[in-house]
Amino acid sequence: MQRFNSLGIMGGTFDPVHYGHLIAAEYARHEFKLEQVVFMPAARPPHKEMEQVLDSNHRYEMVRRAVKGNPAFAISDLEMKRTGNSYTIDTIRHFLEECPGRAVFFIMGADSLLTMTTWKDYQNLARLCQFVVVTRPGYVISESEPVLKQLPSVLWENVHFLPIPALDISSSDIRERVAAGRPIKYLLPDDVEQYIAETGLYRGQEGLT
Repeated sequence: MQRFNSLGIMGGTFDPVHYGHLIAAEYARHEFKLEQVVFMPAARPPHKEMEQVLDSNHRYEMVRRAVKGNPAFAISDLEMKRTGNSYTIDTIRHFLEECPGRAVFFIMGADSLLTMTTWKDYQNLARLCQFVVVTRPGYVISESEPVLKQLPSVLWENVHFLPIPALDISSSDIRERVAAGRPIKYLLPDDVEQYIAETGLYRGQEGLT
C-alpha cells in the first residue's frame, strides 16, 4: 500500500455498504485532511454472530464497487486474511508498524464509542490513534454517561466528534427491504445495488456463512 502521512481507517461489517458509510468517510477525509481512507471489512466481527453475517467475499466486493470512484478511498483485505476474530487494535498496530510516525484516524459511529469498553485491549487502543466519531447534527455525547466513564481519560484527548448529514439508512434496513422485495435505490451505490440483484443476496439464506 502506498505511503501516506495521514490515514483514515473505516472498519465495519458493511453488510451491505451504503451511502451513510461513504459520506462519513468523505466528511472525515476532508475535515482532518486525510490523504487516504481505507475501508476495512471485518472477516469475523467478534460482536456479531457469524451465521448472521454475509460471507466476507461478498462484503468485500460490495465495498470495492462502492469506493472505486473515489481516488482517496481504498479497500484492504487485511482483516479477511487474519485468522480468528477481527480486532481493531491489531489493525491499528499493523498500520503504525508499517509506517512509523504516520497519523492514523479511526472512523466510527457513536454507537461504537458507547460499546468501546467491550473491545479488546481498549485501554491501550485509546493511546494509539485518533478517533473520529461521526454523529447526527445536534447529537451530543457526554463523558458523564456511565458507560463512557469507564474509558481511559487519554481517549478523550484523541476523540473528535464530526456531525454528518442525518441519513436514515442502515444495513439492516437494506437487508430487510431486499428480503421483502422493496426498493433500495438511492440508499447505496448503483454498482452495489446491481451486485445484490445479480447474486440474489439477502433474499434468503444464499451467501450467508
